[in-house]
Amino acid sequence: MKIGQLNKLDIRELWKGEAQDFTPWLAQEENLKQLGDVISVDLELVQQEKNVGPFRADILCKSTIDDSYVLIENQLEKTDHTHLGQILTYAAGLDAVTVIWIAKEFTEEHRATIDWLNRITDEKFNFFGIEIEAYKIGDSLPAPLFQIVSKPNDWSRTIKTAATSQNLTDAKSLNLDYWTAMKKYFEEKGTFLRHQKPQPQHWTNFALGKSHFHMSAVSSVRENFLRVELLINAEKSKEVFRLLQEKYQEASYEHISPDLVWDELPDKKVSIVYLRRDAKVNSIQDWPNQHQWFMETLEKMDRFFRDKIRLV
Repeated sequence: MKIGQLNKLDIRELWKGEAQDFTPWLAQEENLKQLGDVISVDLELVQQEKNVGPFRADILCKSTIDDSYVLIENQLEKTDHTHLGQILTYAAGLDAVTVIWIAKEFTEEHRATIDWLNRITDEKFNFFGIEIEAYKIGDSLPAPLFQIVSKPNDWSRTIKTAATSQNLTDAKSLNLDYWTAMKKYFEEKGTFLRHQKPQPQHWTNFALGKSHFHMSAVSSVRENFLRVELLINAEKSKEVFRLLQEKYQEASYEHISPDLVWDELPDKKVSIVYLRRDAKVNSIQDWPNQHQWFMETLEKMDRFFRDKIRLV
């Protein structure tokens, strides 16, 4: 067996400049997907060179799991104080809750700054420091590589949440424990689903790759049921719902379940497609079975609807 040699490239060989070369490259759908896979966030482009007062942010995206804004600032050199200040200014001006700083190299002080921002902010906010590298094997095409050097510490934030859970009601504490256990179950099983951080509420969201569309898992302690929903919250949600229903309702019964319910909800902005089953949510011993049903159903919904909603 012949084994090639991995050769690191100067990233300036791939991109001469940030604004003219790197930013347009990164803003392409397949490259945002590669970045999103690294940080486990589905990214949808909103705008390149987004105006923020007299300044312009490199890339503004949305996280499709909750439609929150994601700011990306690029730097093909070692990090500096100027870009740090720009990032904080742009994040405040754009109301971004996730900030991604991409650079050729992070200094120790700037890496420590990103770590500090993640420590002092609550779990709604996320700061990532990412180094961009490029490699070739022999005469292969150059391949970019995103390397995380700083990211939110979800474990420590979970500890903080648990420490404050004593102020929650019993129902909210159960919800938090339920989704935390489900997230761990999903990670152990190796699902491809993108899971929202556990919250003390009776639902949790999953990305579908497009803003204004997402899936939710719902658990009701009071009424003893589970539900998986596709939520359509687009500008013309009823028109979109009817289009999907006309084209795909029959096929959805075959690929997901004959019990799937298409509900336009005419008195509300949102429309949903959902599947429900009975379950005793407060029975901790049954949680693995419930989480297995959630995972299997969510995966079926994702596989069926993800490509279809991109066309509407």
